[in-house]
Amino acid sequence: MIRTLVAAIFLILAAPASAQPEVMRLWPGDPPGHGRPQGPERVGSEGAAEGAVTNISVARMEIYRPAHANGTAVLVLGGGGYFRIQIDSAARPIARWLQSQGVTAIVLFYRLPGDGWNADAPFQDGQRAMRLLRANAARLGFDPRKLGVIGSSAGGHLAGMLATRGDHDFYPRIDAADAQPATPNFAALLYPVVSMRAPLDTTRTARHLSRLPNFAADYSVEEHVSAATPPIFLAHAADDPIANVGHSLAMFAAMRAAGRPVELHIFQSGGHSWGMGRPGSEVAGWPALFAAWARTNGLLPAPDGRGTGRPRN
Repeated sequence: MIRTLVAAIFLILAAPASAQPEVMRLWPGDPPGHGRPQGPERVGSEGAAEGAVTNISVARMEIYRPAHANGTAVLVLGGGGYFRIQIDSAARPIARWLQSQGVTAIVLFYRLPGDGWNADAPFQDGQRAMRLLRANAARLGFDPRKLGVIGSSAGGHLAGMLATRGDHDFYPRIDAADAQPATPNFAALLYPVVSMRAPLDTTRTARHLSRLPNFAADYSVEEHVSAATPPIFLAHAADDPIANVGHSLAMFAAMRAAGRPVELHIFQSGGHSWGMGRPGSEVAGWPALFAAWARTNGLLPAPDGRGTGRPRN
């Protein structure tokens, strides 16, 4: 496992500096909803905010295309309590690792309630991103039946909402791309916020969403798991001080009750907001575990390059 991670990190660091991602805007004009940040977009420079982006006024995607695409694509959703997005510490490293595995990886810069946008702006942007990606799948070189999401913390909540409520229109449809389905074919939720119900309703994510009507019922991901929910991979640290491990336990229980494919890994230690994981730490094992799970479910080809068949659903 350590050798696998070292190799992945080497591939990330060895990527040519000129390999800049393609940038795609989500909305042709003004986005749906209301509000707007006060001031220009900012990138944090110290502490927990280092590399985190706030004041997002233009919702967009960074698309990292691999040299040898294997047909799978993943939308990467960084966390940050819906008041910032951990781009440099989580989303981009995960995207670069996926790219090194032959996956078309996409980092989403979604609008944030903490920046002054409407509280459901992340779900509007997440849904629009999924639809745009499927509409452009042929050009981007991936199979629209193998489009997944990986989300961490609040990004895990957004990923879970797409997996369970992707067919609910969060905005009025505006063009042909919006005819595409927004539900991912699989989802990985890392140290996610899942529930808006007590005693798990203590996160900053929940506070920002509490402005929405009926928010506890409508935005508790575990309450919307159904027979149509795609396969889900969960990873959490038992000592997480921000998003209690009970969030992942609740999601696992809901998936089991619905008879849906699910895998859960609880690490003894690791805390919160670990991204790819510090080398040598327990939580650094998640990428290898995720890759094995994805291969088992037919979402990534086998290491020898042979496909594993159609995705399970």
